[in-house]
Amino acid sequence: MQILHIYKDYFPVVGGIENHIKMLAEAQAARGHAVSVLVTSRDHRTHIETINGVRVIFAARLATVLSAPISPALFALLRRETPDIAHLHFPYPFGEIANYFCGRARRTIVTYHSDIIRQRITRALYRPLMTRVFARVDRIIATSPNYIASSPVLARWKDKCVVVPLGINPAPFENATAELQGTFSKTLSRNTQHASFDYAALRSGRNTHHVSLLFVGHLRYYKGLNYLIQALRELPRAQLIVVGAGPMERAWRARARQLGVDARIVFVGAVRDAELPGYYAAADIFVLPASERSEAFGAVQLEAMAAGKPVVCAELGTGTSFVNVDGETGFVVPARDPRALAGAIARLIDDADLRARMGAAGRARVRREFTLEKMVERVMGVYVGTFD
Repeated sequence: MQILHIYKDYFPVVGGIENHIKMLAEAQAARGHAVSVLVTSRDHRTHIETINGVRVIFAARLATVLSAPISPALFALLRRETPDIAHLHFPYPFGEIANYFCGRARRTIVTYHSDIIRQRITRALYRPLMTRVFARVDRIIATSPNYIASSPVLARWKDKCVVVPLGINPAPFENATAELQGTFSKTLSRNTQHASFDYAALRSGRNTHHVSLLFVGHLRYYKGLNYLIQALRELPRAQLIVVGAGPMERAWRARARQLGVDARIVFVGAVRDAELPGYYAAADIFVLPASERSEAFGAVQLEAMAAGKPVVCAELGTGTSFVNVDGETGFVVPARDPRALAGAIARLIDDADLRARMGAAGRARVRREFTLEKMVERVMGVYVGTFD
């Protein structure tokens, strides 16, 4: 089967949707399909590369407007492609419009990753064309039933929707314990000024005096890290590792200093994929305090669950509470509520057996429902079903 994925960015750009497309495209190529990805370049030229068996077409980028790359070359490039499946990854209005007018695929699939939340001008301008785009597509993939139920856009097109959750390769996270020493040596040497942080326990993975919380993600407004920082005031035994970088880092560091909890927080910054499993292995509890619907799924929860860690997340009406089952794999608390967040974390801090049970349940849930192999099988099933 000839497959063409369409989005704005691809590896080496790192992000949730970019990572998903890369994993899916490479897995499809490994199964013998002819897979291409059409995205915009990071400069003003069009070029084509083959990356891990995937043909990647980087269309020349003219400009970026309202967070969306503008590339007139996309229209001409789409006219040259005749795939069996065009797989759009929403939201990227420019790519969706280009495919609507110039696409030549036999069937069109959309993975609906998220509503357009913050870009209100984009949402208003795009609404009329978006209706035409969704009217024409053959299937809409939602990553959770929660999102179909809560999205005003998907409510209109629910008869076209099918749920295909995101998936990961769990093996690196299941087998990460031996990597701890190498993963943390650099981090610890950078942060020796934190007198309240139990480095020896973190390095060894045997944290007796403190319980280590872990946050992983881009430091953007909707991640809600400020609510977790505030919750730390009520959790004197908790120390927090923050993995990731982004525009909110300076403000959130300042907030931690203001609240007097900065000595129990280490901002690690971005880390290489190969190092990431070690952070999960060293943590006791994973926390995703996301505050807005822009957090549509929370794939980092899958990584934590694969590592056998209990998860605390916020209820957003999205996939966060589909992945993390309240009372089974962790706890789900109201969004933007530091006290509720602290209460759920405190229950886990005080009960090591509960942490172990929930961690084991999470690992089993990932193996059962959220592996990369299952995701690819389900996506391919959607493709084939459009030809029936």
